[in-house]
Amino acid sequence: MTVLLVVAAVALSLVVGAAWSLYLPLPARLKANGLAFGGGALLSSLILELFQPAIDITGAGPAALALLAGAVIFALVDHCVDEVWGARSGVGLLVAVSLDGLPENLVLGVELIGASLREVLALAAAIFLSNLPEAAGGAQRMAASGWSNRKILSIWSCAALLLSAVTLAGNLLLDGAGAETLGLIRAFTAGAITAALVTELFPEAYRGDDDLTGVSSALGVVGAALLSQ
Repeated sequence: MTVLLVVAAVALSLVVGAAWSLYLPLPARLKANGLAFGGGALLSSLILELFQPAIDITGAGPAALALLAGAVIFALVDHCVDEVWGARSGVGLLVAVSLDGLPENLVLGVELIGASLREVLALAAAIFLSNLPEAAGGAQRMAASGWSNRKILSIWSCAALLLSAVTLAGNLLLDGAGAETLGLIRAFTAGAITAALVTELFPEAYRGDDDLTGVSSALGVVGAALLSQ
């Protein structure tokens, strides 16, 4: 039951975020600070729940290489997306959510195997808080590029289903995986998330409100850190 509840919460954040942006007023400052807060929460979570545990298990060298691999792969795919659809089409945020979400949700599924409820909630909350405004911002930009609401919701719903399936796969298929393998997956995830935050999420937040987004990001860091204690 815990697995299904966590999967539902993470998946619904994408659909709800997209629908919120399309059918309800979305003030620019609210979206910007929501993105900044979610990004700060993920920044804290990737260090406390992903990268540091990976270092503890695999050592600094292998963890660092895995993190760099995650960042490089995300950057390459994101560049290709920008070349095809344009940097401001909204597809970039969709790819950011999906690409860093694949290993991210895989790790979440693994965490559900043996982690404490506190650890699972910390990572799930950080993912939820970043997914919601990311989906809202991405859907809004896709609508501005001429995409229909129906098509936008269908695409974000498919992304939610994909990430849900990955979470379940991580929970079911990696139960017997070695600690070092799981540590490298965590480090790779941290790299993909880092690249996504810097290239997609934080720039989008700063464009919407350049006065308070830094504070909102700091609040996200603090919130996620307190939740992980």
